[in-house]
Amino acid sequence: MSDRVPQPVDRQLPTEEARDLIALVRDIARREIAPRAAEEEEAGHFPRELFTLLSGSGLLGLPYDSAHGGGDQPYEVYLQVLEELAAARLTVGLGVSVHTLACHALAGYGTKEQQTEHLPAMLGGGLLGAYCLSEPSSGSDAASLRTKAVRDGDDWVITGTKSWITHGGIADFCTVLARTGEDGPRGITAFLVPGDAPGLTAAAPEKKMGMKGSPTAQLHFDGVRVPDGRRLGEEGQGFAIALSALDSGRLGIAACAIGVAQAALDEALAYATGRRQFGRPIVDFQGLRFMLADMATRIEAGRALYLAAARARDAGAPFSRQAAMAKLFCTDAAMSVTVDAVQVLGGYGYTADFPAERYMREAKALQIVEGTNQIQRMVIARHLAGPESR
Repeated sequence: MSDRVPQPVDRQLPTEEARDLIALVRDIARREIAPRAAEEEEAGHFPRELFTLLSGSGLLGLPYDSAHGGGDQPYEVYLQVLEELAAARLTVGLGVSVHTLACHALAGYGTKEQQTEHLPAMLGGGLLGAYCLSEPSSGSDAASLRTKAVRDGDDWVITGTKSWITHGGIADFCTVLARTGEDGPRGITAFLVPGDAPGLTAAAPEKKMGMKGSPTAQLHFDGVRVPDGRRLGEEGQGFAIALSALDSGRLGIAACAIGVAQAALDEALAYATGRRQFGRPIVDFQGLRFMLADMATRIEAGRALYLAAARARDAGAPFSRQAAMAKLFCTDAAMSVTVDAVQVLGGYGYTADFPAERYMREAKALQIVEGTNQIQRMVIARHLAGPESR
């Protein structure tokens, strides 16, 4: 095998502070995350202690206001942090993305009193969040969700089941979308629910193809009572809040996908420079060199696409279409690159002795989460041609 050490990505960062931040993330990834990734993923171990470390290092609230414990970082920088974390271990990168998504409703739509009370602990106090939108019968069609929240005096009583919840069963808080009114998107409201609320239980984690270290589980709400002070935004505003969160969350998934793809390319390149056949390194063969070139090009194109969308978001410009494009392209690129990485390693790529097969299994999930890539194509087409005829 090769002793070749992957070169860090040459990033275009806006400030010296951002460069120092990336250096910190790379150090944590090198020392604390990557060395344990393969063993802990195989064992299905969730590294809660790493998230405590990331919280203490200020990495769980990067795009939010420093007045509430955030990092005041633009999305352009935050997403590149996610990419670095996902390259070391997707369970960690995706976990940070989901936690950030779970904070979005409170940070963007909560009252000043709610933000002052809850955000500091959520952003820098060691807590971990979950985002509860999908249900067994409403995944892509989220507007048809059935979980209900019924007003009872100064409280709301939530009943129903949420599915495919990252950090299900271990989260300290959940942002929950529930039906408080009429059918359809206008009858949905957002709530901030403590993870240990009475009546909230988790099913056994799903047995997944990849990302075994990241727990994904159904959450059951059996008369969970929350005060009206934990309602986020206005009644009936929940679906708009959810869509706003997903636009930003899709950029997080895009960045994670490029991180996985970059790790796969680095592994393939290291193997190809060290493996010899017919008296020379296999990287000398044109067919393989072209494959590596295509892999690198897909990664660079995906990185440019998600950063362009992030810069639009940071400038306050519309970015929903660009977010859908970034999620679509970057996750498809990650799937293609990881499949090619397995091919470069040949038989070794199909074994668990090398991480290429793990990257391939993980990349598949990213084409599904936070809106399947078929949904992304629908979103893009609607921006181009308007809604479908009924």
